[in-house]
Amino acid sequence: MYKKFLVLGIGMLLSGMVVSAAHRFPEAHVKTVADQQALIGRWDITIDENGKTSPAWLEVKLSGYRTLVGYFVGPSGSARPVSEVIVDNGKFSFSIPPQWENGSQYLKVEGTVSDNSIQGTLVTSEGKTFSWKGVRAPWLKRTTAPVWGKAVNLFNGKDLSGWKAAGENQWIVKDGILTSPRSGANLISDQQFTDFKLHVEFRYQKGSNSGVYLRGRHEVQIEDSSPDTHPSSVLFSGVYGFLAPSEIAALGPDKWQSYDITLTGRMVTIVVNGKTVISNQEIPGITGGALDSNEGAPGPIYIQGDHGPIEFRKIVITPAK
Repeated sequence: MYKKFLVLGIGMLLSGMVVSAAHRFPEAHVKTVADQQALIGRWDITIDENGKTSPAWLEVKLSGYRTLVGYFVGPSGSARPVSEVIVDNGKFSFSIPPQWENGSQYLKVEGTVSDNSIQGTLVTSEGKTFSWKGVRAPWLKRTTAPVWGKAVNLFNGKDLSGWKAAGENQWIVKDGILTSPRSGANLISDQQFTDFKLHVEFRYQKGSNSGVYLRGRHEVQIEDSSPDTHPSSVLFSGVYGFLAPSEIAALGPDKWQSYDITLTGRMVTIVVNGKTVISNQEIPGITGGALDSNEGAPGPIYIQGDHGPIEFRKIVITPAK
């Protein structure tokens, strides 16, 4: 009988401790869970670099029951994994190692959530501190199939009409070919577009690297990748850092090749030299080198000229009505 009462007494004591703890800590726990829920999702970010704006992007996901993980895109480079987003006392933070940036220290981000916006500070790998603000990224869902308009030649085969260089211009037109003979400025179309079909024909030299940016925000990579290479989002025909092609369907350097790209909302299909390598896949966010992070707005076509020689002979776009 004594043992029975002893066990019963210990059980009641432990039960009381649990109830007591539950009464002491629920408010903090509930707030942390609420802060986590408010942060989960995709965010279009604008960084204030001492008066100059630069785009960035963040995605936060729940891994398991309580750990937040994610992906981050800075002004340059590809999407990088975030191993843990820490939420504490109404604030969140994470750090990631440097990629292509100068400096050796981890990039550090801190911020807070308010309604449907986030804001905070970023410390670069060089130790510079900038402020930033972000808004929820739009879904960009389309409920009806596109109705295509008339095809437009963005390159007239004669000159740079309809284009502007982002910096000192090195682009030339010779014998009907649009050429960047060396690394220099990127080239941006004057016209802006929302949903479209894009046909480009290009030729690169051995070891060269370029890209075509859709709406000025999502890069489709042009790079001298061997067909024997395992497909990757950072190689030929990948959506840089996000979507890998099913195969490297490249013909190799010094040969004319083609991309046929259809973009509706976030959904993209890429046909390379007649082969479909990405079929109606979602582009989660902006890629490094984007002009801005305003994903809901129309944007230009821009072609990369800062990574080596590249040539184009056709750039034809068919916008949706």
